Amino acid sequence: MAQHAPAAAHAHDDHHDHKPHGWRRWVFATNHKDIGTMYLVFAGIMFFVGGLMAMVIRLELFKPGMQFVDPLLFNSMTTMHALFMIFGAVMPAWTGLANWQIPMQIGAPDMALPRLNNFSFWILPFASAILLLTLLVPGGGPAGGWTLYPPLALQTADAFPMTIFAIHLMGVSSILGSINVIVTIMNMRAPGLSLLRMPLFVWSWLITAYLLIAVMPVLAGAVTMLLTDHYFGTTFFTAAGGGDPVMYQHIFWFFGHPEVYILILPAFGVVSEIIPAFARKPIFGYEAMVYAIASIAFLSFIVWAHHMFTVGMPLAGQIFFMLSTMLIAIPTGVKVFNWSATMWKSSMTFEPPMLFALAFLFLFTIGGFSGLMLAIAPADFQYHDTYFVVAHFHYVLVPGAVFSILGAVYYWLPKWTSKMYDHKLAKVHFWLSAIFVNVLFFPQHFLGLAGMPRRIPDYATQFTDWNMVSSIGAFGFGLSQLLFPYIIWKCVRSGAPAPARAWEGAHGLEWELPSPLPYHTWETPPSAAVIARGAEH
Repeated sequence: MAQHAPAAAHAHDDHHDHKPHGWRRWVFATNHKDIGTMYLVFAGIMFFVGGLMAMVIRLELFKPGMQFVDPLLFNSMTTMHALFMIFGAVMPAWTGLANWQIPMQIGAPDMALPRLNNFSFWILPFASAILLLTLLVPGGGPAGGWTLYPPLALQTADAFPMTIFAIHLMGVSSILGSINVIVTIMNMRAPGLSLLRMPLFVWSWLITAYLLIAVMPVLAGAVTMLLTDHYFGTTFFTAAGGGDPVMYQHIFWFFGHPEVYILILPAFGVVSEIIPAFARKPIFGYEAMVYAIASIAFLSFIVWAHHMFTVGMPLAGQIFFMLSTMLIAIPTGVKVFNWSATMWKSSMTFEPPMLFALAFLFLFTIGGFSGLMLAIAPADFQYHDTYFVVAHFHYVLVPGAVFSILGAVYYWLPKWTSKMYDHKLAKVHFWLSAIFVNVLFFPQHFLGLAGMPRRIPDYATQFTDWNMVSSIGAFGFGLSQLLFPYIIWKCVRSGAPAPARAWEGAHGLEWELPSPLPYHTWETPPSAAVIARGAEH
């Protein structure tokens, strides 16, 4: 038996070294890289689906009057665009990056719960298909805005239960993915990699995962109460039965405001990886960055009613939510200062990931400033439900979350594929995106300040010029994104071989792995010397 044991062990290892092939590799995937790839591809597809809906919105708003779609379909497009972009594109993209990067960055062989990982991904395509099919049922898709406020949302026709079910499924996927992230980070870090030596991307995702677990059940509760109001005779949000539609807003925004940070905190982590790499300097104030992310996450739970200044809130409530909202500017300012200080007197180079990180820094700050304007309760009475709000949150989420995702892919793609992409094309993609995102969203500030309401399919003629400019920006931005899948396809097909450390200033355990990457990441945990080399902040 002793003679045969080594041979049996070798055969067992050999079996596990073989990569599954064909459709089984993807359908039954448990490898964190494969699942990360599926999340990213799915997010890319949903990004273009949501983008097409945005094109319908901007096409209709190019000129006053009703040209292309009826008001109900227009309202469906505004609702579905937001749901697909948030739950179908940005959140799955962050989960894909977490799947790819977290095991590599903490010296783990895989995610802690690989089969749960597979399950949490495969829920998403079915949920998205259900949501998309609502457009084909009698009465059309949901048309009450992505917030699904009653009583308007309760007037949705046959699409109502499908919408609620799709949101539930997406929420389940997010919660399962978050559990996996937390268990992986807490239990599978390499020996010697303490919490305060982890990369900031890992820290940002750990905090984001706790946020998701805290608030996704709140959304589930709110939409379930809508469902029972619609079908089972309850009156949670129906004034005629003693309910209150404003209660829905409180419950929804208790989820909704942390959700904004769920979308943006991983971006802080990505930018905190990219800027030090191309500034060739350790991040300035690493621990302050960790505490700032945690502070932002904590404060996100106590500011929800700043979305509701116009509902008739008592003055004391308005003052509390106004001041607590302004408080978030402090940890956010710390982060902006630290990124700027990292670049101060550094040897910067401007590769595509750094360009996206710099655009994030500048444009996200503009979004932050307009957020401070909205935080002032008496001023918000003017801004509320105008295009100024649309401009604000798109400045946070497009140059914020989307640019960070693009920067992250350009940063880690040479590691993933062991090939280098076309830098010139990537820079063209960046400059087109950076120019058109401003042509698209900056005029919306002017429209909002002039009084144009949001979510309207038609408008008064005085708003025509800036709407035309905004729509031209939308078509330019949308078309320029087609470059992105082409750059990736070209890289995978015919990119030049990339070294194991693709960027000279890059630090982190992922850059200590060989290229091409082994199918199983860290079969033996990295040594203390490797951790010390990789954990130079």
